[in-house]
Amino acid sequence: MSTADAPLPAAPRVAGPPPSLLVIRAPYYRAVIDGMTQGAARILDQAGARSEILDVAGAFELPQAVRLALRGPRQWDGFIALGCIVRGGTDHYDYICRETMAGLMNVALQFGIALGSGVLTVHSIEQATARSGADGHNKGAEAAAAALLQISAARHLGTI
Repeated sequence: MSTADAPLPAAPRVAGPPPSLLVIRAPYYRAVIDGMTQGAARILDQAGARSEILDVAGAFELPQAVRLALRGPRQWDGFIALGCIVRGGTDHYDYICRETMAGLMNVALQFGIALGSGVLTVHSIEQATARSGADGHNKGAEAAAAALLQISAARHLGTI
């Protein structure tokens, strides 16, 4: 399914108090990440959620930042990771993509957290721009909706 064929993300209803989320961003490609952040903010606002933004150096640091947040005294109902990795002329792209995504999944599974992943792995900045625009097909918005659905599931199951 392509981005253009996907249904537009919408804010799910989350029972209970307004959820609190930490949005962790790797703003190396500032315009792309800002667009994804705006998409995520739209969904979070529709859901009545509270959020805070934390910037890190790059996509590789996203899972590390989630883990650091879990070590601190503040409690979050969920997390949203936003990043963009554009293919270059070396193997670096493959390593960063693999480790970033595996790191996010590992921390989510190990600590049982609600996590929406909005990490773009694209061949060009044009592809990234198409996935971070205001037209509704925004991967930041999708990540926010996914995190909210996970929070809803966790609340239903009594795990948060």
